Amino acid sequence: MAQESRRVFITGGGSGIGLATAKVFATQGFQVVLAGRDGDRLASALADLPAGTSAVPMDVTDEASVARAFDGLAADDLMPDILINNAGAAKTAPLHRTSLGDWNAMLAVNLTGAFLCARAAVPHMKAQGFGRIITVASTAGLKGYAYTAAYSAAKHGVIGMTRSLALELAGSGVTANAVCPGFTDTDIVSSSVSNIVEKTGRSAEDAVRELTKHNPEGRLIRPEEVADAILWLARSESASLNGQAIAVAGGEVM
Repeated sequence: MAQESRRVFITGGGSGIGLATAKVFATQGFQVVLAGRDGDRLASALADLPAGTSAVPMDVTDEASVARAFDGLAADDLMPDILINNAGAAKTAPLHRTSLGDWNAMLAVNLTGAFLCARAAVPHMKAQGFGRIITVASTAGLKGYAYTAAYSAAKHGVIGMTRSLALELAGSGVTANAVCPGFTDTDIVSSSVSNIVEKTGRSAEDAVRELTKHNPEGRLIRPEEVADAILWLARSESASLNGQAIAVAGGEVM
């Protein structure tokens, strides 16, 4: 199958890393389908992408919603050759102040959503003998950060799932990998900065410095840098990359 005819399905595709990834793949000639819960955000993203890009409403935390979306993709001959599990959210709190609801919400969007989408995509990929499952995890899945127990647990979990899936798929032509960005210039980090400012009275600049202090380059990662790593993993020539969790973090994790 030629690269330009491959179909890419990106969850959380309306902004941040998801939108940056959509732009990179569309520029390279892939057929891109975005998914997300926010219809207005998806519509805005489509307006910023080449003609031929499409979008479907989907809540990755809802099994029925994921099933409907993939049924629709199958009916429209758009089942993905490349699945990019990008949907995610982060909420910070000390462990003793983390409610069960917040804990479950972090697991649902960051871990269960990736499981549901991968489960729906794998049969098609295995049947055709080619597929790429690429999950946007985090450096929080490779180490720990204070006040992020639920988020870090979910990201550790998704890396574990990725490694297990990679072993299951070995030899099938389908690979499973994760990219692990450090603090990235996205809405999630903007929210974290606002939270620090509100709770501590520090400036936004000081808050960013606090978040990036462990990055040897002392800066936020750009979404486009993460998108380029995802594109690399999606290539046919990257077939030997399987079960990896690749840090895109300026050297913070080695």
